[in-house]
Amino acid sequence: FSGADLADGSCAHPTIPGRVSPLLPANHVTMTKGTGLVHTAPAHGMEDYSVASHHQLPTECLVDESGYFTEAAGPELKNKNVLEEGNEAVIKMLQAAGGLLKEEKYVHSYPYDWRTKKPMIIRASKQWFVNTADVKAAAQDVLKKVKVVPTSAVNRMLEMLDRRTFWCISRQRCWGVP
Repeated sequence: FSGADLADGSCAHPTIPGRVSPLLPANHVTMTKGTGLVHTAPAHGMEDYSVASHHQLPTECLVDESGYFTEAAGPELKNKNVLEEGNEAVIKMLQAAGGLLKEEKYVHSYPYDWRTKKPMIIRASKQWFVNTADVKAAAQDVLKKVKVVPTSAVNRMLEMLDRRTFWCISRQRCWGVP
């Protein structure tokens, strides 16, 4: 059967008894990029966030700023690093629930931090979810008070701010912002 036959269906969560997860179509999932049936982690990537927003799903971030599972992830995962012992814990949970169909080593294409040379995970932070209208108005008000050289650039910048649809106030770098 085709993936479209699964759209709007649901499945039981493999490790959380009683939790039902919706099956949602997503344009970013293709036969060349995977199976077409994948997990959605709205707090860990723009494509997943867009799908979740479209279907009014909550954006739960179960990973803290240091890359460790939070208490909300459950007692089996709490305080485990997601790229290290957290992976092994999830595999054991799936095995115990009878939900692991196959396990194989896979080299994921994580982005790497240029300073530490370690893989990074994408994690939503609160500044992703600000009221765009409020931010836009505040940015435009502040820009009007800035002395810009040449002065002709102010209108161009105000127009750019007016067209902007996504706002990220901070990138939360632990070592500072350039």
